Amino acid sequence: MTSPTSDALLGPAEIRELAAVLGVRPTKQRGQNFVIDANTVRRIVRTAEVRPDDVVVEVGPGLGSLTLGLLETADRVVAVEIDDVLASALPATVEARMPERADRFALVHSDAMLVKELPGPPPTALVANLPYNVAVPVLLHMLDTFPTIERTLVMVQAEVADRLAAAPGSKVYGVPSVKANWYADVKRAGSIGRNVFWPAPNVDSGLVALTRRAEPISTTATKREVFAAVDAAFAQRRKTLRAALAGWAGSAPAAEAALVAAGISPQARGESLTVEEFVRIAENRGEANGGELKGARRYAAEDAEESGTAGAADGGTGNASGNASGNATENEESTQP
Repeated sequence: MTSPTSDALLGPAEIRELAAVLGVRPTKQRGQNFVIDANTVRRIVRTAEVRPDDVVVEVGPGLGSLTLGLLETADRVVAVEIDDVLASALPATVEARMPERADRFALVHSDAMLVKELPGPPPTALVANLPYNVAVPVLLHMLDTFPTIERTLVMVQAEVADRLAAAPGSKVYGVPSVKANWYADVKRAGSIGRNVFWPAPNVDSGLVALTRRAEPISTTATKREVFAAVDAAFAQRRKTLRAALAGWAGSAPAAEAALVAAGISPQARGESLTVEEFVRIAENRGEANGGELKGARRYAAEDAEESGTAGAADGGTGNASGNASGNATENEESTQP
């Protein structure tokens, strides 16, 4: 593979000139903040451990800053872009700045959440500066849809990065943490300052690295069943699991029966559980009916104190990440792939 020269990468002047020619004005609605620093691009590619034999899928390539950096190292790059103007311009940018690699590039003009297949060989890596307003649902969708993706490095809002990589017991541990861990081992991989973007966002950014589990979690429950239990547990995270899972299980005593069968205290809260423990809860939902009467008397007073049962969160929707203005909310996390 011929190595392109560093002049192929886009800098601040080239980014602004290209945007002016295309009449592009970055929009907050689509979380558009373009990387304008070539050294940051190289750092992302290096941190992602992109290999010469990798087929990399990139979501939200924008004007092509990261795309060109990935093409310097990877075997192939497939970029998924929803914006009409950006999608139409990117192939020409690759051809103009890296003609020797243009045949190793493919564009998919689509909403990433609707993508079910990609051209060429199956992807082995996902590397992306994800639009802040859809970061978590896009990440989960891609991991779920393309099981051949072994390694992932995404740049997201710092707060979302912290949530994705959080461990049980952390104050920011929540739905994104559990669902990402269903697919992969997750860790923080660095921070990115605001001045490497155009326009500069109002929030800091972070890198998150995900390495797919060597073997999927073994369970008799489906992913949908596990994720429904996760959504319910965090819908009202201050409640005990007995109360929070009441709607999901059918009643508070039924939730208690499922928890006891799973070996988990009914007084625990969702923020203390691993993904494996949520799997056990989902597997034991069928135990709920048998244990319903046992818990009814014991927890009558607790039900009154906690103002009834929590509503079911059976795969609710919402914005699953904060946008560039830093508007990240708790219930946004319940979006499923």
